Amino acid sequence: MLIALNKPMNVLSQFTDEGKWPGLSGLIDVPGVYAAGRLDRDSEGLLLLTDDGKLQARIASPKFKLPKTYLVQVEGEASDEQIEALRKGVQLKDGMTRPAKVRSIDHPDLWPRNPPIRFRKNKPTSWLELTITEGRNRQVRRMTAHVGLPTLRLVRWSIGGWSVEGLAPGEWRELHQ
Repeated sequence: MLIALNKPMNVLSQFTDEGKWPGLSGLIDVPGVYAAGRLDRDSEGLLLLTDDGKLQARIASPKFKLPKTYLVQVEGEASDEQIEALRKGVQLKDGMTRPAKVRSIDHPDLWPRNPPIRFRKNKPTSWLELTITEGRNRQVRRMTAHVGLPTLRLVRWSIGGWSVEGLAPGEWRELHQ
């Protein structure tokens, strides 16, 4: 079984609650499934769940280089130089990132975030579509910060050929493998 879940912000990528942060058990009641990879508490979007250990390893392991696409709202207007640096890969504390696919996009038609991003009249924001083939801890946030574009909102849109399209936050659907 493979399930696509649109993980809302401030929900953990595990079934148990932890202090003030709820886990997945309040969203999905399917026995025997577990997250294939993770999505940080303050990130939203596609989280795949499965009861198949081999599939879980294929989705989560960086050795399979499964592309993960994110819609990223950043503080500031992304310049060509900043985008090119992300495309080439950036040097983080844990090493050089693999090259990423990156492009500027118009504001995507997404569900409202709860809580909303604080609007600041004197601080413009822009959106990037960024695809990586590895999954280091908070990698996209660290990459954009490295080039001077702090992440304000991070939505994982797809993993491989699977997408969150059509799912509202907290909704899920079974997928075909």
